[in-house]
Amino acid sequence: MLIAAAVCPCPPLLVPEIAAGAAPELDELRTACVEAVRVLAAARPERLIVLGPAEPAGRGPHPCGTTGSFRGFGVDVEVRLGRDGTAGGEPGGGDAVEPALPPSLAVGAWLLERTGWDYEAVDVEGLGVGEPLAAERCIEVGRELAAQAERVALLVMGDGTACRTLKAPGYLDERAAPFDAEVARALGAADAGALVALDEELAYELQAAGRAPLQVLAGAAEGARLKGELRYDEAPYGVGYFVATWSS
Repeated sequence: MLIAAAVCPCPPLLVPEIAAGAAPELDELRTACVEAVRVLAAARPERLIVLGPAEPAGRGPHPCGTTGSFRGFGVDVEVRLGRDGTAGGEPGGGDAVEPALPPSLAVGAWLLERTGWDYEAVDVEGLGVGEPLAAERCIEVGRELAAQAERVALLVMGDGTACRTLKAPGYLDERAAPFDAEVARALGAADAGALVALDEELAYELQAAGRAPLQVLAGAAEGARLKGELRYDEAPYGVGYFVATWSS
């Protein structure tokens, strides 16, 4: 059963080494993310699942111990989702290649490390979700995740639209602000039904990378009766970033 969830954006710029001189610009966002993760820890889950958008190579489950790297963003920073070193296969497995976390889950692992997450007390795994995943399937996946244990928590990584300003990655689209406003409202109210109702095609057009993970959250939250708190709602660089917590 889902007992708590935190929603955070997943730009690699959250990692100060990547942001470099611009790092202070996102300090407020980093603080909000850390506080949201601490809400998850306070809920004392048995299992934590970190989920976020992923390209085909990064989709599917990522077991505890899977590593990630930000070398593709120009910095030699590595992270590990948990401390189990067997993610590449069983010990003695020869030349098995350890799978790599997609960027969204690597940012999630970085946040967990930043908050000092107790990996010894809580089982942790990751799940990369494909952007094209239909809403119906997202809901099913969420239900399956919530059924994994009596006390399940989710760390949901995902951005809003990328079309909020002229300099945004997707340029300015007047539909972006209303879309993000509805997401922010739904997160603050823990309104799973509103997340289910998000328009898949519009989300794709507006480059809202968090649509599928948010709908997975909606499926996991069915019947959980959680209360929502919106902790951050801004669009630096023209991309909608939200931080929210759902807890009892």
